[in-house]
Amino acid sequence: MAALGYVRNCWYVAGMSSEFPVEKLTGHKIAGRLIVVWRNKAGKIVALEDRCVHKRFPLSQSRLLPDGRLECGYHGLCYDNEGKCVFIPSQQDMPIPPQARVPQIPAIEQDGIVWVWPGDPAKSGESKPPRTPEVIDPAWETIHSEPMRVGANYMLLIENLLDITHFYPLHDGNIGDIENSKIPIELEEGEVDGNKYVMTIRKVENYKQPPYLQDWFIYPIVDRHHTHCMQSFGFCRVVMRNAPPGKLGTDMERGYVLMHSHTPVDERNLVWRWILNCKADHRSAGDPNMSTAKRVASMFPNVVAQDRWALEKQQEMFEVPDEGYSELFLRPDKGLRRIRQMFSAKVREEQAARAQSPRAAE
Repeated sequence: MAALGYVRNCWYVAGMSSEFPVEKLTGHKIAGRLIVVWRNKAGKIVALEDRCVHKRFPLSQSRLLPDGRLECGYHGLCYDNEGKCVFIPSQQDMPIPPQARVPQIPAIEQDGIVWVWPGDPAKSGESKPPRTPEVIDPAWETIHSEPMRVGANYMLLIENLLDITHFYPLHDGNIGDIENSKIPIELEEGEVDGNKYVMTIRKVENYKQPPYLQDWFIYPIVDRHHTHCMQSFGFCRVVMRNAPPGKLGTDMERGYVLMHSHTPVDERNLVWRWILNCKADHRSAGDPNMSTAKRVASMFPNVVAQDRWALEKQQEMFEVPDEGYSELFLRPDKGLRRIRQMFSAKVREEQAARAQSPRAAE
């Protein structure tokens, strides 16, 4: 079976804003590219390729000097925030060669999240990172996970997030039951800020909620509106709205906005973060003394662990020769199949561009 690849020309989450204190170097591998990211003295996010131009030493394992320069920990070459070498200790009597620079990586800090573009910097202006307004809105309580390394291609997670038919049997007894598999699915496609999106929409009335959802959102029988949107190859947004029958859109409505960042490390690994947002004044049924956000965040890792197990088992199967195997797509997989088509086309496009110009994405 051919391995799934990854798209490089995309905005990917490097971390939450809170993960980047002033002048702390952090190393990342995103879409096969090594990147060092930090917040400079002025509070601006800086991202460079994580490799000294001299002897390949990782700059993330180096240090920042009091004047803000990044000093390589091996031979002391110093770089400014744009990646230009400005000092070489061993040849101070000579001009600095013009090729003595490391590539600058496009980076954006927006709505409480730091994004980087590991692909061709000339294409970074063609799209913007998805907006996450709830993260910085005081009307919402936001709780996010620690970054999780998962041994699977990130496309498998994207497909998982848009597919709730796996709620039975994988999540049976917590967020799922076999009734999830019967809910009709609508599909929507479009483009926002240069990002093509695919969204699945599920509407159900007089639905008996699974145990976790009764605990989190109070009502055992609900009308529910549930959307899963791949906003870009790096980000998914899930919106669940629950209310007693006939009460959607009123003050009785409960639910969440659950965001997922899926940042590819390489073909076989990803970093997954979930970002939970609930109305700050909502409380859970399971523990009325806890906010809904805190209650969900205390229980949701059980669900994530089940997904992680399934994703890593899926990835193992990509090492097995096909020998006549052909993947079957079912009716609920319409959105997943569309995403796979978009993904494959984008990967082929980037591979063709690199073949024509090997340094185009450097």
